[in-house]
Amino acid sequence: MATKPKKKRTAKKKSLPAKSRPAKSGKAARTAKPAVAAATDPKRVAAILAKLDEAYASATCELKHENAFQLLISTILSAQCTDVRVNQVAETLYKKYPDAKAFAYAAPGELEQVIRPTGFFRNKTKSVMGASKAILENFGGQVPRTMEEILTLPGVARKTGNVVLGTAYGIASGVVVDTHVLRLSNRLDLSRNEDPKKVEQDLMKIIPQEKWIQFSHQLIWHGRRVCHARKPKCIECNMESLCYAKDKSI
Repeated sequence: MATKPKKKRTAKKKSLPAKSRPAKSGKAARTAKPAVAAATDPKRVAAILAKLDEAYASATCELKHENAFQLLISTILSAQCTDVRVNQVAETLYKKYPDAKAFAYAAPGELEQVIRPTGFFRNKTKSVMGASKAILENFGGQVPRTMEEILTLPGVARKTGNVVLGTAYGIASGVVVDTHVLRLSNRLDLSRNEDPKKVEQDLMKIIPQEKWIQFSHQLIWHGRRVCHARKPKCIECNMESLCYAKDKSI
């Protein structure tokens, strides 16, 4: 009986240890990100916070409001819409609907037309009316002061909850993560996650709690004024030396 010929074994190439590998050169070396631990080192984070304080000491929420309820409604309307447009709509909106009762029992068709410029007006009408009814029925007409309670309101997620609790009540329950905070947290390498909830958890671990509210406002201001999504004005940025984003413009 014939025997099968043995297969020749080929020697596997041994990968070089990290220290033996050739070092990156040129642009790749200059833009390489440091390890997570280095990026979120307390000294680096403190330097970023100091630069934000230097540039945006008076940063605050840019949604115009007279009370926590108006801020809640405006924040719901701000989804996929600019604060400027929401503020324009608010000038008429709160004259016609001054409180939770007025919103809760509004004629849906009429309310839709008033908030139409903010986009997604049908869904927003349902959220605004639903949140208003819940505030009347479950919280005595007052916007709740805890994250657990405010999240029970229709149309309210953690971003909205953090905006209202932080700005209206001064309660630091978390960090507002909108599109600007999400983008800048990645550019500054404060988080390597893309999901807003995970980014918030990352930021809460490295930002002192007493800075959570102001930090959110400052990062949003910086994103609107300097660190734009497509063409960041890196030459105007006072954090340029602390940033190693791949899409820097200088």
